[in-house]
Amino acid sequence: MNKRPFTSALLILIASAVQAQVAQQVPRLVVNIAIDQLSTDYIEVFAPYFGTEGFKKLLDKGKVYENAEYPFSPTDRASAIATIATGSSPFYHGIIGTRWLDRNSLRLTGCTDDQQYSGVFTTDKASPKNLLTSTIGDELKVSTAGKAIVYAIAQEKDAAILSAGHAADGALWKDTYTQNWCSSSYYLKKTPAWLAEYNTTEGSKKKKTEFQELTDLTNLAVLCIEKTGMGTDNVTDMLNITLDAGPDLSGKKATDWQSSMAQTYMNLDRQLADLVATIESKVGSPNVTFYLTGTGYVEEPIDDYRHYGVPAGTFYINRTANLLNMYLGALHGSDKYVEGCSRNHIYLNLKLIEQKRLKLSEILAESQSFLLQCDGVLNVFTSESLLRSGQGDTQKIRNGYHASVGGNLLVETVPGWQVYNEDTQEINQTSLRNIAFPIIIYGAGIPAQKISTTVTVDRIAPTIAKSIHIRAPNACAVLPLQ
Repeated sequence: MNKRPFTSALLILIASAVQAQVAQQVPRLVVNIAIDQLSTDYIEVFAPYFGTEGFKKLLDKGKVYENAEYPFSPTDRASAIATIATGSSPFYHGIIGTRWLDRNSLRLTGCTDDQQYSGVFTTDKASPKNLLTSTIGDELKVSTAGKAIVYAIAQEKDAAILSAGHAADGALWKDTYTQNWCSSSYYLKKTPAWLAEYNTTEGSKKKKTEFQELTDLTNLAVLCIEKTGMGTDNVTDMLNITLDAGPDLSGKKATDWQSSMAQTYMNLDRQLADLVATIESKVGSPNVTFYLTGTGYVEEPIDDYRHYGVPAGTFYINRTANLLNMYLGALHGSDKYVEGCSRNHIYLNLKLIEQKRLKLSEILAESQSFLLQCDGVLNVFTSESLLRSGQGDTQKIRNGYHASVGGNLLVETVPGWQVYNEDTQEINQTSLRNIAFPIIIYGAGIPAQKISTTVTVDRIAPTIAKSIHIRAPNACAVLPLQ
């Protein structure tokens, strides 16, 4: 049998496939939008008040994964943004929350705080040092030998830095006191003239309305594209933007809160419409792809269910930690066995336990047994148990944990109960209700489609990577969205 014709045909097919892949146009600009506290329920409720070019356009003309979720629990802004950027969970990228207890200082520290780098237009000192893996923006920088332009813009420092990653050209956020747009010397060795000019023109200590704040951010995003030359050549660039769908809840009654939420979503709709249209006109609609999703949680007014006869209560984590310390002291001699607490995490004094030659596994078991007897406690997870693989919801809690910054004991309270920290005045209410939110991919060549299958948000990063022909982040083990 003559194999030459078959071999030649096979080679031609392979060459054609490779040529087609090379010829396939990749976007010149990827705009990755995260909306903190986005909820499908509110989009649907307030849809009659929307225009046609914001949410409606993205939902009608984009590829919409209607049921998105995070592969870990609980989520907050920082842990969610880090997951979108890295394609992995806190178990790998290390960002378990916006703040945690620093074991060295025994004080709460922000996830992006770093005294090594000074602020630019701010006194904040910050860097992405606690983000332990690469981001999609980092991989874009690596794959283009630094030629790609990567920026991130958000109202909050942690959102800007975590979405920017390690290798970005800049992470910009709003300074709380000066109202200037600022950054860190980690990114900006030289302050861009356009940023200084924008602060001079737009910066003001005068408090702005929610819509003005949102307009300020989207205007800066467009200016960043213009001044840095994003989307003007064949090297793909990336702009990460974080918007906010969570209104100010302080001192609001239920009716006021609902009205405030309606205004928030109408503001978002208007700004999304302006942002998408402006970017498409500047870069060219065939040259840009938008990715949009939420952060998987919604902060709502703290409800006291007891007023309505629903079982509920308050778990005072500081008092409980002190009682636990007394209990361990009665068993092993008076000393400081508990160092502190943050959210629902309790941190043990590992050095003391080692010095006393006590077995950590026994201390954890004793602590777990004690805490399970406290009112309002549903379950207690130890650091040892979380480092073993779990199933179902336990697996999600493990994915949201990292040993380097997490506590040794995680207390899960009964739904409806509040976890109150007397030191920080923080209140967290346990709720297992699902927050529905979508993943939307919109751009030239993206077919309009509705997909109801549940998908996880960590799949956004490998999807972007596949679309621009680069590697996924180094801790990303999930497949791209189909």
